[in-house]
Amino acid sequence: MLGQCRHAALTLMSLLLLLWQEVAPIEVPPDPKIQQDLKQPPTIIKQSVKDYIVDPRDNIIIECEGKGNPVPVFSWRRNGKFFNIGKNPMVTMRKRSGTLEIGFRSGERPEDYEGEYQCFANNNIGAALSNKILLRVSKAPLWPKEALEPVLVTEGSSLVLPCNPPPGLPPPITFWMDSSMSAIPRDKRVSMGLNGDLYFSNVLAQDAQRDYSCNARFLFTHTIQQKNPFTLKVQPKEPYNDTSYNATDLYGGRKVAESTPTFLSPSGSESSKMVLRDEQLLLECIAAGLPTPTIKWFKKGGDLPGQKVKFENYNKTLKIISVSEEDAGEYVCMANNHLGSIRHSIFVQVKAAPYWLDKPSNLVLAPDENGRLVCRANGNPKPNIQWLINGEPLESAPPNPNRQVLGDTILFRSVQIGSSAVFQCNASNQHGYLLANAFVNVLDIPPRMLAPKNQLIKVIENNRTFLDCPFFGSPLPLLRWFKNGQGSGLDGGQYRVYINGTLEIKRARAEDEGTYTCVASNILGKAENQVRLEVKEPTRIVQAPVHLSAIRGSTARFDCKVKSDPSLTVTVFWTKDDKPLNLGWKLWPRKEEESLTIPNVNEGDEGEYTCTVKSEIDQDSASARLTVLDRPDPPTDLDLSDPAARSVRLTWIPGNDHRSTVTEFLVQFEEDRWEPDRWQNLSTYPGDLNSVILQLKPFVNYQFRVIAINSVGQSKPSHPSPRYKTSGAAPDAIPRGLRGWGTKKDNMEITWEPLLDLERNGQNLHYSVWWRRKDSVDEWNNVTTVQSNHVVHNTETYVPYEIKIQARNEFGSGPESNMAIGYSGEDKPTEAPTDLRVSKVDNTTANIHWKPVDLSSVQGEFKEYRLYYWREASQVPGLIVSKEKKTKGFYTTMTEPSGILSDLVPYSRYQMYMVVANNHFESQQSNMVEFTTKEGVPDAPRFFRINRRSLDTIYLEWDKPLEPNGILVGYKLKYRTVNGSRLGPIHFETFLPNVTELTLHLPDRSTRYKFLMSALTQVGAGEVYAEESPHFTNEENFTDATGLVELTDASVSSALTPTPPPPTIIATATSSPSTTTTPRTTTSTTTTTTTAATTTITSPVLITTKRIDQNVLVTPVREIWNLTVEPNSNYANVSWRHNFPAGSSEFVLEFTLDSEKTVKVVQVKQQPPITVADLIAGAEYHLRVYSHELNTVSSKFITFKTKAAYIDQVDIATQGWFIGLMCAIALIILILLIVCFIKRSRGGKYPVRDKKDLPLDPVDQKDQDGSFDYHSDEDNKPLQGSQTSLDGNVKESDDSLVDYGEGGDGQFNEDGSFIGQYTVKKDKDETEGNESSEATSPVNAIYSLA
Repeated sequence: MLGQCRHAALTLMSLLLLLWQEVAPIEVPPDPKIQQDLKQPPTIIKQSVKDYIVDPRDNIIIECEGKGNPVPVFSWRRNGKFFNIGKNPMVTMRKRSGTLEIGFRSGERPEDYEGEYQCFANNNIGAALSNKILLRVSKAPLWPKEALEPVLVTEGSSLVLPCNPPPGLPPPITFWMDSSMSAIPRDKRVSMGLNGDLYFSNVLAQDAQRDYSCNARFLFTHTIQQKNPFTLKVQPKEPYNDTSYNATDLYGGRKVAESTPTFLSPSGSESSKMVLRDEQLLLECIAAGLPTPTIKWFKKGGDLPGQKVKFENYNKTLKIISVSEEDAGEYVCMANNHLGSIRHSIFVQVKAAPYWLDKPSNLVLAPDENGRLVCRANGNPKPNIQWLINGEPLESAPPNPNRQVLGDTILFRSVQIGSSAVFQCNASNQHGYLLANAFVNVLDIPPRMLAPKNQLIKVIENNRTFLDCPFFGSPLPLLRWFKNGQGSGLDGGQYRVYINGTLEIKRARAEDEGTYTCVASNILGKAENQVRLEVKEPTRIVQAPVHLSAIRGSTARFDCKVKSDPSLTVTVFWTKDDKPLNLGWKLWPRKEEESLTIPNVNEGDEGEYTCTVKSEIDQDSASARLTVLDRPDPPTDLDLSDPAARSVRLTWIPGNDHRSTVTEFLVQFEEDRWEPDRWQNLSTYPGDLNSVILQLKPFVNYQFRVIAINSVGQSKPSHPSPRYKTSGAAPDAIPRGLRGWGTKKDNMEITWEPLLDLERNGQNLHYSVWWRRKDSVDEWNNVTTVQSNHVVHNTETYVPYEIKIQARNEFGSGPESNMAIGYSGEDKPTEAPTDLRVSKVDNTTANIHWKPVDLSSVQGEFKEYRLYYWREASQVPGLIVSKEKKTKGFYTTMTEPSGILSDLVPYSRYQMYMVVANNHFESQQSNMVEFTTKEGVPDAPRFFRINRRSLDTIYLEWDKPLEPNGILVGYKLKYRTVNGSRLGPIHFETFLPNVTELTLHLPDRSTRYKFLMSALTQVGAGEVYAEESPHFTNEENFTDATGLVELTDASVSSALTPTPPPPTIIATATSSPSTTTTPRTTTSTTTTTTTAATTTITSPVLITTKRIDQNVLVTPVREIWNLTVEPNSNYANVSWRHNFPAGSSEFVLEFTLDSEKTVKVVQVKQQPPITVADLIAGAEYHLRVYSHELNTVSSKFITFKTKAAYIDQVDIATQGWFIGLMCAIALIILILLIVCFIKRSRGGKYPVRDKKDLPLDPVDQKDQDGSFDYHSDEDNKPLQGSQTSLDGNVKESDDSLVDYGEGGDGQFNEDGSFIGQYTVKKDKDETEGNESSEATSPVNAIYSLA
């Protein structure tokens, strides 16, 4: 019947909870203003632990802190009764707190205050309770005195030494030591139990060598108490033999009876253990036996919980941390040795003190709302739930129709103002209790906004956005959002309103910008707030840094280009391996807005660099890795193996490749016989090998080293290997370069290249040489020599010989060479060519003929028929020519030889003769022949100038050609208008040979003309000199020319095809309606000399030269001159002059190092002067400058020498800053002198030290006003070296440096410097009768130096 009633009650309770309707409780925000105005029941926020053990030597402090509004009042109960604090002067309570402080006077006992304490916090809304705090005083009792008899035990049997420590609070920690305070070693045989006893599974004879004392350490008092020691007497069954003891035979060879395992702890076959949930379970099994048993653990019906189980004390103790209900069951420990085994079962029960399943929490309700408090706890046995209100049982409280208790739940219906209270839930069983406070606070508060007014929110476009609008009110207000003050509430679509008032915009766009208003309202009123939203473009990295591989010592640069909203301020910063990169790190990184430059990189710079761009609302980052490449480290540990006659295996360990794979290894060798200390390359091998077979030469004492090579460069050489010496052998090589040739007509010198040192293969190297007449059957002649040549005498002139050679040493002969052909010496040819003649002579060529010689008369190797010719004279009257002799060779064996002589100068007289030549000699001359070349067309005029005299007049001027190539009959001028690509008609003008000027009147000032000038002979027109006149709109700057440039050797283009000359006409002009010409005739004697030209000219280039009174356009000879150098230690400033147009040519500077004859070429585009770096200090250079386009246009060579290192000093006396500094110092000295004069005239005093400084030295003396008096008794005397006044009288000095001196005299060194040390004046009492110090004033001292 009782069971049916209980079932019905539970069913009814469940039904009521299902039908219960309640609103979500109100959460009070932590806003300080809300908390200040809000009435709240008391809450306990801090308290002492339930089981509170205190140190008797200290004051007792029992904590109890609480809060509430109004501030709660605290009271205490002790052992269930009101604890009157005011009556006990030893007990005080802290202000605005419930914490108790209990002090002790002499004679007071802390034990008098032991008991159960509970704290109450009350205000006019309710009361909160603390836990019941059991206060106990720590105890450390002394060990009882006892006399312990020696323990007698038989060897091999078990033993237990009891500890029985005195009971303490809390219990002490026990451990065993001997009388020498050494810990008793514990092992598989000897161990300490959980109760502190010392267990011996079996006793050895050596266990009697020490005593055993149990120690107890008390934590609170930090004291250790020691029990009287146990002394063991072990009775062996046989005499003990010390000499036979070892670690494997503990009984010294004696027979000790073995025994099967038995349990020392626990006893019997089974036992039980109870442990509380979440505590630590310790199970122990200690067994006796000989040999010492081993312990194993099992759990019946399941496995041991591997995550929580630990085995200690050599498996004798099983520990389970944080026990739970599933850890209950039967645990079995088994002890076994080779004689048998034994088991013991331990039944573990897991109980539980109460623990929370659903702890009650504070409840804030509005009037007429519903709510509930839930208090659910569990335990073993199941805990009892008791409700209290304001610290009193709920059953004894006045009935409330709006409140109903249903077991562990209290239901509240339609709560009203004034029904606030604090409820306590107490869950308890026999193992403990839980106590929780939870208040019910009924509030009616109008809506209030908690966020600042009119916030500005900036968000990134297309991002999910939240606009917060925190609010509070009771009853809970209803919140709505509006945009720009218009329309209905925002909810749905891309908007979503959360219960806490936050508005979510799922994807912010530009059109979402505006002002958003949130309005909170309840029955008591409403409140609103505004949020202004701005949508910005995202900040992003548009060009991220890329991974770099940089060579050590080079510069690395990371680029990081950023794009962001123009209205946002962004910052770019860099990190390395996620750590900030500051400029003080290496003083090297140069951080710019969008890049990071790392100069002189090394291994420490390697890592991942991250560029982060950050605005106030977003950020972006990108990373790249810097890999530092370097030359590889040298190989190590060189080893030689597998020796053979001509090979050996070399093995090494490669060094660090510094992130650049080794591509090859270079093996070098050094030998100490021929060229010691000189390392030579032997061979290279792929980078993936570290063991190679080296092919060696005989008779060499080698040592090797290895160099690693990667993409950066070569490593340093490795340390040398051990030496390896190969045995000798006959030569393998044949001497190279074998040849025979005569140095005289009756000898032949046989020469060859000697074998290299490494080709000798042994000592005593010599050469065997054989020779004989070619095509003869004579015996070979031979000789043996150590030289590299041999001379055969008494030979016929120029006959062939067969020769061969062989190398030999002490080990044998090498291979013979192939046969070579040599010749004896040559002699002068005995015949000369005859009947030399010419035919078909024109203006530049002539055909020549001669009769050949018999080749046997050449008496040597026939080389050529050599023609000598020269220009004897020109047929042009008065033209001086060079008679330099030229040669031309003809190789022919024809019976009627002939040839063509070209490149002759027209209209000239030539002479020539011919010889026949071998390698060393020429024959006698042939007959002399003279011939004359025909007339030709002339060269271009020497120059052609266009000189502008006025805006509508052009003055033309030219000169005779350098080579007229005939008799000049006149000049031809062609010109036409040029307008872009359109050309006007051609106009002709011809002039007599003595006319070299022309004035041309132009009808149109803006017209450009092209002029073509050529000279005429009877043959025709010569090469054309072409030039154009400028646009007149650009001629304003042609007003201050400095001179003209003449052509000495022009290479000009033939713009028009030469035409036959017209009949001789004087001043014939082609009429033209648009131009008029005024020819000018000059008569002069022309003398032309031919000089060696040093410059050449390409097509004419328009340049502007300036003269004061006229504008001239010329086509100059291109020249480079006036080359100068200002050398320094490692650089030089180079300057030159030239007449190339700006930007039309590049120049090449050619440096030749005098000591090494090495050439360095520097190509420059800039105009001079140029600074050239990387020169060698103290070296001599030869320098020339030439044009890159016209490399025949060159300056002369000059020689200069760079300065020695570190002598590039600047004369500081000529520097502007130094002169300014000296002037400033002089001005300051002048001001100080003026101040000194003023002070001296006023008798002023000079304060030296502040009154607040350290105490004065005994020699210091102050005036009454705190200043120092520097007047001496001799102040009225004129100072030594002082100047007289302007009227000639000696001026008395009121101010002097006399008092600063240590001695009686102001002394100066020989150079006039002051040597007295400045000191203050001494006390009058101390200085009376002494000499007063005297020195000149600064002004007088200056004059005295003069």
